[in-house]
Amino acid sequence: MTVSPPGRRERKKAATRQAIADAALQLFLARGYDQVSIRDIADAADVSTTTVFKHFSGKEALVFDQDADREARLVAAVRERAPGESVLDALRRHVLASWLPIAEHPQAAEFTELVDATPALRAYAERMWTRHAGSLGAAIAAEIGAGADDLACVALARFVLEIPALAHGRPDRRAAVETLFDLLARGWDSHEPAPGS
Repeated sequence: MTVSPPGRRERKKAATRQAIADAALQLFLARGYDQVSIRDIADAADVSTTTVFKHFSGKEALVFDQDADREARLVAAVRERAPGESVLDALRRHVLASWLPIAEHPQAAEFTELVDATPALRAYAERMWTRHAGSLGAAIAAEIGAGADDLACVALARFVLEIPALAHGRPDRRAAVETLFDLLARGWDSHEPAPGS
């Protein structure tokens, strides 16, 4: 089935949404999250406050403007993986392709600092993480024919979502991601040296 490209109206809405998110992030990084109002963002993006709220539920959503897309892509990595590809290999491929470019973005450190320094953003990020873990766990369970609350599926989803945080400060992030996925694939016993060796 061929998917038709988005029409002019959809492209314009997407461009407006992106312009609002970009203006918000610039203001948040320059002034601090709590010092920026929705009116400031609307003025910077040259839109009305009503338009801001048509695209975003609130200030926190402006910071995590790609939240829904990232969650959808995470679930799609499992559901739309190549024939014969394991769930874990599909998730490894997805994390390497999606997280590494984000981690290498020139504003990544500033963005992380903004979130870490702002209680409202930390709380939003935790709720987002929990929702993503639930969605991913359910997708994994559905793919292997397990119950939605299957403990192994829930655990795998949470471990996979922790990989970017665990690999973040490492000098070779790609190698760290690979090591963590290898650990998930083979378990601790394959990593721990045998006694007496």
